Amino acid sequence: MTQQAKPEVMVAFPVAASALEALRAHYTVHHVPLVAERQAAVTKLGSRIVAVITNGTFGWDASLMRQMPNLKVVAAFGAGYENIDAVAAQQLGIATSHGRGTNTISVADHALTLLFAIVRDIVVSAEGLQQGKWQNIRHARPDITGRRLGIFGLGLIGQAIATRARAFDMSIAYCNRKPNPEVAYEYVATLEGLAEKVDFLICAAPGGVATKHVVNADILRALGPQGYLVNVGRGSVVDSDALAFALRNGHIAGAGLDVFEGEPNLPESLKGISNLIVTPHVAGFSPDSFEGYIRSVVENVDACLAGRPAVTPIPL
Repeated sequence: MTQQAKPEVMVAFPVAASALEALRAHYTVHHVPLVAERQAAVTKLGSRIVAVITNGTFGWDASLMRQMPNLKVVAAFGAGYENIDAVAAQQLGIATSHGRGTNTISVADHALTLLFAIVRDIVVSAEGLQQGKWQNIRHARPDITGRRLGIFGLGLIGQAIATRARAFDMSIAYCNRKPNPEVAYEYVATLEGLAEKVDFLICAAPGGVATKHVVNADILRALGPQGYLVNVGRGSVVDSDALAFALRNGHIAGAGLDVFEGEPNLPESLKGISNLIVTPHVAGFSPDSFEGYIRSVVENVDACLAGRPAVTPIPL
């Protein structure tokens, strides 16, 4: 197939050059990494684009879809999809998809890594030793084995986190929109009730209006001064200012975040807190995950361009 004959797609978020190269093996790719450039790109190319490839953070809205008469599918690169207007797409006859399960292993591994690092104070200890300290950084830290773990969002990633935690003899409880009849873990109907029951709370919930700032001051107080929070879901789930206040005032013992509000800029309130570890939204960054993202996008886009349903549609 010649380059000119390849379907024209728009990649509408910042992505690694290697990903663009992989996609160019299948499509004619127009890369539009900045939101500010979208309207100009759609005005120029909208009638030629048959697929938009974006992610949950950058999304794609209905006003842009309406300007693209030949658009067949909006495909999320990765599992997240909260800022893709899937309802409007359905009304316009446009398919949507996401990479369900593509980064489950990587994100679950990272969640436990963050938890272990903050509970055992790995970063502060390592940095202190580099600064020539010894005695004042050697202090007792809580055990991890046998503790009570709460998971907010027991999807594929949440279940993978639970599986790993069981290897450390943790008891598992979870809060979801509804109970999962396929698991034996304890279901708790409210997030506050879950936080009260556990030592560690890991958030693996999706973003969006329904979960915005659900981890607030009340939840953090319920988690308590011996409790630890980890978030690998979406930054909007946790109220940054409430978390900063809780950490600085001993309302919780510590936190580990891979996602946070205002990415890529860390909120000012979260800077300079010693009992907080933050990583730059890399939980899903692994070679295997990236291969999965590419494979999922291509499978979904090709299916929709062939007139078939998306392989892993965004749930409505």
